[in-house]
Amino acid sequence: MSWPFLAVIFSGWIYIDSAYRGPKWQCWVFKPVTMLLMLLWAWQAPDLTTFSYLIILGLLASLVSDIVQMLPQERMLYTVGALFISHLLYTLYFASPLKLSFYWPLIVILFVVGLAVILLLWNRLEDMRWPVATYIAMTVLMVWVAAEGYLTQPSDMSFSQLVGSTLLLVTAMIWLTNRYRQPFQAANAIIAVGYFLGHFMIVRSLHI
Repeated sequence: MSWPFLAVIFSGWIYIDSAYRGPKWQCWVFKPVTMLLMLLWAWQAPDLTTFSYLIILGLLASLVSDIVQMLPQERMLYTVGALFISHLLYTLYFASPLKLSFYWPLIVILFVVGLAVILLLWNRLEDMRWPVATYIAMTVLMVWVAAEGYLTQPSDMSFSQLVGSTLLLVTAMIWLTNRYRQPFQAANAIIAVGYFLGHFMIVRSLHI
């Protein structure tokens, strides 16, 4: 068990605890630190290929979104844009070894979920309507490709990718709902758990 793996667990736990109880400065420090440690852990994967670097670039894009959210002036468009790029890179990695089977029940379910989230938030998004809709669509596509990978080539690696991408979708839904529709007290902690576990499971797939 490598020290970057243990450091990710420890740093992520500190951030999640501070997201729920404070102090706020720990959130500012440990969120980017946890993502940097995640990058280091990904970099230490035993068999990095050209496509594996898509995961590393995806983590970097997510780190950029975290940093943008910490700036004093709100830049939601840049945050959503960086997350879109991150999920696009993950999707390209998941799709690289696949021959997609287009399992229609899965497509329909994910389409309905994505559409329901967009419709729920649409009237509250104002000028962020299309950026958020595009981001949700990209995240749903990521989950679909990961699910296709597990259905066509079931393995511990494809299962880890499916769990990670699903957690990132659920986290995105909670984050946007909390921000634009219905804020609730435990949102920050729940979002932090899903966000880190989602990336963690995807990076884990590189070590299997």
